[in-house]
Amino acid sequence: MVSNPRASTHVLPGDPPVEVSLRRSARATRYSLRVSRTDGRVSLSLPVWAPESEALAFLRDREGWLRRQLVQAPVPQQAQIGAQVPVCGVPRDIVAAAGRSTRFAAGRIEVPEGPRAGPRVKALLTALARERLARAVAAHAAAIGRTPGRLTLRDPRSRWGSCSSRGDLMFSWRLIMAPPAVLDYVAAHEVAHLVEMNHSAAFWQVCRALRPDYREHRDWLRAHGAGLLAWRFDLAEEDETC
Repeated sequence: MVSNPRASTHVLPGDPPVEVSLRRSARATRYSLRVSRTDGRVSLSLPVWAPESEALAFLRDREGWLRRQLVQAPVPQQAQIGAQVPVCGVPRDIVAAAGRSTRFAAGRIEVPEGPRAGPRVKALLTALARERLARAVAAHAAAIGRTPGRLTLRDPRSRWGSCSSRGDLMFSWRLIMAPPAVLDYVAAHEVAHLVEMNHSAAFWQVCRALRPDYREHRDWLRAHGAGLLAWRFDLAEEDETC
């Protein structure tokens, strides 16, 4: 593996020590310190010309802010048997079940035992998200007399949805973990972009017509969205045997 000459790691001493990834970027014009909302990883971007000693001084000056962000960051949670994952805003138990399929049953998520519990739950939630979002998009688009383009689901880190110039809509499948009204607001928000491709006063007027209570649900995402992003649905590590 070839190392990246523009990346290095620094450990900020303290209790606890904090590992910081230093990343040089040709686009960077200033120092930028970030804490990942999903896993709490810390990165410091700096211009390619900046001396590392200056970057570390910048880091030390903002140590207080950094540690406050780390304390407030949600703890990553693994979707696995025994956990409770939110579905439509309601915590649902993930339980072991016989058979080879994953399904909702009696208010629970039944999943075959094994390391693939996370991916199986993700697939189930993604299918449900597609169904709910397609329904919401169709209703809001009909209300304003517009025809949306293709609907796709992804797992972005910095946005809950987007609308392209062609009218194609993208949403985070994780919206299915939020309360239904929040998912519906994001659908309305992106459909409103079919009329106004901006965030002008005219755009918010369209959004308000579709969801008069949009501020309440936008604020919910700002307050709780990081918790949804903190859920992990990757393969669980199996115990080593000898």
